[in-house]
Formats: sequence, structure tokens, C-alpha cells
Amino acid sequence: MAKKVVATLKTGVGKHFVKCIKMVKSEKSGAYIFKEEVVHYDHVKDFFNKK
Repeated sequence: MAKKVVATLKTGVGKHFVKCIKMVKSEKSGAYIFKEEVVHYDHVKDFFNKK
């Protein structure tokens, strides 16, 4: 089933999106957490620049 989803994302409109993963330090515990988001490839720099 996963192969079908990946194949669908590589064709048509889905190929214009990327999954971005950013490591952010938590203010409460001080540990690092990961922020994941699927964004349009034109907005990748915006994702990594926002705090």
C-alpha cells in the first residue's frame, strides 16, 4: 500500500510538495524535538526560516 502512495505523489500535482523535517530545541525540557511538515517546494526556505 505504501508503494501506491509514493507512486501517486511522484506524478501530477503531488510532485510539487516536499516533506521538511526541522530539529528544534524545546523551551520547557531543553530536549530536541522534530517538526515535520509537507510544504510546496517554493515555500521550503520559509519553513526553515520561521521560528
